[in-house]
Amino acid sequence: MNMKKILNILFIVLFAVLSTGVIAQPPPPPPTPDVGGNKPIGASGSIDNGTLLLISLAGLYGGKKVHSLWQNKKKVKTQIV
Repeated sequence: MNMKKILNILFIVLFAVLSTGVIAQPPPPPPTPDVGGNKPIGASGSIDNGTLLLISLAGLYGGKKVHSLWQNKKKVKTQIV
């Protein structure tokens, strides 16, 4: 199996897993009244599904770029020798 086919299969599997995870999430709980005190700004912020998807796509893109650069360096070394 060549690397391109493996990357395509990996992309399809990751897309399927992430898309089913987004659909199958339960609804958020109802808001609770504040009992007092101040919450720190940004302390309750979480990584949403969109952010997680963008991070995973950025990782895949970076991995693809690194792999292509590695393949190009390998080709140059074989041409020199």
